[in-house]
Amino acid sequence: MAVGDTSTATHLHHGQHDTRRDHLTGIGYGVAAGALWGVIFVAPKMLPQFSPLALSAARYVLYGVLSLVLALPVWRTLWRKPTRRDWVALLLLSLPGNILYYLCVAGGVQRAGVAPVSLIVGLLPVTVTLAGAAERGSLPMRRLALPLLMAVAGVVCIYLDAPDVHSDAGGRTYFIGLLMAAGALGCWTVYAVCNARYLRARPQFTSREWSLLTGVATGVLSLALAVPAFFMPGMATASAQPASAWGMFWLVNMGVALGASVLGNSLWNAASRKLPLTLSGQLIVFETVFALVYGFIYEARWPHGLEVAAAVLLVSGVGLAARRHG
Repeated sequence: MAVGDTSTATHLHHGQHDTRRDHLTGIGYGVAAGALWGVIFVAPKMLPQFSPLALSAARYVLYGVLSLVLALPVWRTLWRKPTRRDWVALLLLSLPGNILYYLCVAGGVQRAGVAPVSLIVGLLPVTVTLAGAAERGSLPMRRLALPLLMAVAGVVCIYLDAPDVHSDAGGRTYFIGLLMAAGALGCWTVYAVCNARYLRARPQFTSREWSLLTGVATGVLSLALAVPAFFMPGMATASAQPASAWGMFWLVNMGVALGASVLGNSLWNAASRKLPLTLSGQLIVFETVFALVYGFIYEARWPHGLEVAAAVLLVSGVGLAARRHG
């Protein structure tokens, strides 16, 4: 073998080794992000005496404060970048992507439980692919038929697993919880597609800068929620809670704001930089997997047969959709 050939082979080997290492590191970041995001489905279950409005307001006020603190070292340069139009976009994106999304998740979990809500929200990779398919024009709808059928079958299993599905009170509450989960899925699908589209047209922002600005915008919006959540009678049961319940409330919400919003988002951005879109899309499934595990541990029970069937159908459907998208 010639010297040049040996050199080329060595470079190729190093290149493949670096790509493999990047992929493994990226997968590690993605799994860690999923582990942190899964917590948001258990938090409302831990605080049943507080309304979804109070939970959403507290989480995002704290997220806004943390984002502002993290942005302080670069604030002078960062502040000059966004135009008035960018701030309007940040507020409009933060409303469905954060505030309304978590309102729906919290309300859904308190009515239907962790497993059904996390499984329905776990359809995100499929809905985002569907929403973006027309724009990209890269995926014929017939190739999504089987994954979508699997997803629909999974949702049917979730509904059939309803406690007292045929009794009025239990069935109605559970069904409202499922509708709220569907609302969360819709909110985040709109956010993911619109946010990606807006960022593509604004290359002057890094993903970290945009993430910090989103946190600040969300914090501003959540201040408007805080007034009815904590001070209007009838909107929340917060005022009647003892000091110990308040301590738990702020502790859990700080954990969610720091863990899921700040660290989870940072890990996800790091994973997205190291992985192709098709692979990172599949990793969103880990949010659902961890949410289910946390939920079953918190409820101290094994999953029902229909829950297992729903999980297998949904996770398999999402994975197949991501692979076919690739």
